[in-house]
Amino acid sequence: MIAPLKGRLQAIRRRASGARDGGAGGGARSGDGSRDAMQAAARERARAARGALRQAHTRSVSALKEGNDVVRDYAHPYVERYAPRVRRVVEPLRDLVSPLGAVVAATAVLLWVLGVVFGWFEAVLGGVMAVLLLLLAVAFILGRAEFRVELDVARTRVAVGDRAVGAMTVVNAGRTSSSPVSMEMPVGRSVAEFAIPRLAPAAEHEELFTIPTRRRAVLPLGPVRSVREDPFGLLRRQVRWTEERELFVHPRTTKLDGASAGFIRDLEGMPTKDLSPSDVSFHALREYAPGDDLRHVHWRSTARVGKLMVRQFEETRRSHVAMALSLHLDEYGRDADAAAEDFELAVSVTGSIGLQTKADERKLSVMTQAGPVRTETARQLLDGLTRLEARATGRRGIVEVSRATADAVPNASIMFVITGASVTARQLRQASMHVPAGVRAIALRCGLGLEPARNTIGDLTVLTIGSLDELGLVMRKAMT
Repeated sequence: MIAPLKGRLQAIRRRASGARDGGAGGGARSGDGSRDAMQAAARERARAARGALRQAHTRSVSALKEGNDVVRDYAHPYVERYAPRVRRVVEPLRDLVSPLGAVVAATAVLLWVLGVVFGWFEAVLGGVMAVLLLLLAVAFILGRAEFRVELDVARTRVAVGDRAVGAMTVVNAGRTSSSPVSMEMPVGRSVAEFAIPRLAPAAEHEELFTIPTRRRAVLPLGPVRSVREDPFGLLRRQVRWTEERELFVHPRTTKLDGASAGFIRDLEGMPTKDLSPSDVSFHALREYAPGDDLRHVHWRSTARVGKLMVRQFEETRRSHVAMALSLHLDEYGRDADAAAEDFELAVSVTGSIGLQTKADERKLSVMTQAGPVRTETARQLLDGLTRLEARATGRRGIVEVSRATADAVPNASIMFVITGASVTARQLRQASMHVPAGVRAIALRCGLGLEPARNTIGDLTVLTIGSLDELGLVMRKAMT
């Protein structure tokens, strides 16, 4: 009896063990499946969230742009209307209040706000002291003196190296004596200061000054202004008494006495292929046509052929000097300082040849990348050259300016191409290809310290100049 019971118990235990094993395996498989599903759902939710964020960002940017456009369109009329008024108020304050004064005023406001909001007695006291300091500074700049100021410059146009001498005369035009005052006169980027003593009514004080001219430039002179300033440097009151003037520091030039005869052609220059009924270069005889000038009838040929025969002429090229000056700084010296010096030499060469051309009463045209230079008079020529500025970068070099010069002056008798020593032979050859046929082309390579030389590239004569004093000698070499 006991043995059958033991057998049944063992059978029940085996069935229970198998059920546990099967349930554990199925549970594991079910847990793995649910975990994968949860991860997939999380990834899907993250993807959807990122898409929603991108859409929200796009909508926000679009809304900001639209809002900005609406505000700009709405505020634009008011800005145009009130901006001049605001500038009229702000600009005098900017000239009156120094940076230190602005800091003191801002500090006073900040201390007052902190004292009132937080109840700090010390901050209020500091604000009061700052306001008292500003009021004390105002007391120093109050009052107005009546002056009559005359600025007299002996020469408003000088050459590099010459000194510009001038005088400033200050007259007390008031009915009472004036206090000592400081007068300032801007000269370019610098400011000259003059101490004017106390002046009795109708009394005058004269100050002489000299302006060194080391480089070519257009220097603004003035306006002369009187300056009152408090001892603390908070406020600065300025009153203008003169208008601004310009001082031209022309490039240094050299005179070419006999050199011009070799490179400027007169009326007996090279004839062109254009035919003319009247000129100095005879071309051929042709049969008379109605309208021809009877003074050009060739009577011997008429008697021989039995028909009226007239002379036909070729137009000769009039003396017209064209100059192409490159402003491209990369075509000059190797570094920035050397390039600037070489460019100044090129400007001086251009001015020297141009002045000789005007002295010989020949037509002159000067072209640059910035456009033509006025050449009606020698003074306008030098003024225009003084205003030229070299360009550190740019694609338009000597080739482009030569093409523009040839297009602007197609009937020139001689064309000068003026550039630096860094230009290549290929660039010079390309520049010469734009020179019209029959026009004498001369290239001038300018570089301080270079040995004078003469070379040829096809029909182009290339002259190297290392000093302005060598220009006459080098020009004479061009005709050998």
